[in-house]
Amino acid sequence: MNLVQAFKMAFKSIFTKKTRSLLTMLGIIIGVASVVIMVSVIMGQNKKSMEYFEKQGDNKLIVEAYQWTGADVSQALYDYCLGLTDLVEGVTPDIQLWSNMTVKYGFKTMTNDDWQTMPQITLGSDQYAMCNNYTLVSGRDLSYLDIQKCNNVCVLGGKIAKSLFDFVDPIGKYITIDGNPYLVIGVYETKNVDNWPEWDNIILLPYTLNRTLNHNQRITNYSVKAVSASAAVEAAARLDGFLTGLINENVGWKSVRNNNDNINSMNEQLAMQALVLGGIAGISLLVGGIGIMNIMLVTVTERTREIGIRKAIGAERKSIITQFLIEAAVICGIGGILGIIIGYLGTMIAGKMLLQMILTPNVTITIGAFAFSVVLGIIFGLYPAIKASGLQPVDALRAE
Repeated sequence: MNLVQAFKMAFKSIFTKKTRSLLTMLGIIIGVASVVIMVSVIMGQNKKSMEYFEKQGDNKLIVEAYQWTGADVSQALYDYCLGLTDLVEGVTPDIQLWSNMTVKYGFKTMTNDDWQTMPQITLGSDQYAMCNNYTLVSGRDLSYLDIQKCNNVCVLGGKIAKSLFDFVDPIGKYITIDGNPYLVIGVYETKNVDNWPEWDNIILLPYTLNRTLNHNQRITNYSVKAVSASAAVEAAARLDGFLTGLINENVGWKSVRNNNDNINSMNEQLAMQALVLGGIAGISLLVGGIGIMNIMLVTVTERTREIGIRKAIGAERKSIITQFLIEAAVICGIGGILGIIIGYLGTMIAGKMLLQMILTPNVTITIGAFAFSVVLGIIFGLYPAIKASGLQPVDALRAE
């Protein structure tokens, strides 16, 4: 018997008993669909998390430093970073003003009533955009002179510029913050990160306006941009050592965090989740494999006389084994295809409901799940196939 005949017989056997075959495939269908959906959702979540970190900026150090004695940390930190030109690209204070401020342009007014649209007043230096991964789409950024002269100028995030000005070019126009006028000199590109609307509702002002806008509260938060991932590690160590020597723990505190560490930690957590959920889904595949073994043993019993006749006319053991293994593989293969179809639909539905994005399964995961289901069929079909091939022709022909 050649392979073509073996496959024809396998399909004939499956479609002769459609209901039994479908029930046999059910475990494989559920297992493959579960693997595809669970792993795809985890990968989608990973993609979404990576988008957040990429928009925030890679190779970024988040520095917090403060001295209760009132000594200025900002200038010392800035001067130290200037000396690390081989490691550091930029440094900026990062001051978020959370008090309820009213922003106006013409008849349009924005307040803190709605977190989705509220203006995020931020104070920073001329290196703020570099450190926080903002890109200008029009106008110019803050300059060193703006910082030194405490100029009443601002750069707007993409969404707040749209909200305030619609289709009017905002460059050169004035907005008011709590009644004080500020000249719009630039607009940043919209980042469009879900659940982080404040990034696009930013209004960036020179940090030297801290005295008037923030009641001269001390600056404690800074962003430092490293030139590379390896430089970020060394820069973090050096900054930590510098601040340890600068700030006595009895009269202040300090913290240096590497944003890349957050990315690595997130990757590890999501990889672990994918492994656990994939393993859970894989259990259903194993259950399906046991079902395959059970039904193939039943098939051997039903076809005992057929096996006896084939052996009596000279069929070799390997041809009997091949026939039953192909039948088990075909059952699992069809189940795998149906599982992939359901997995694709389930992935798109789960992605829309859980992540608010259109997800499609990874091709590698899909092929891997299908291949695993076929291999599983062969493994669990092996014992029934060997049992069938071991039947003696005389005993088989006597079977009722």
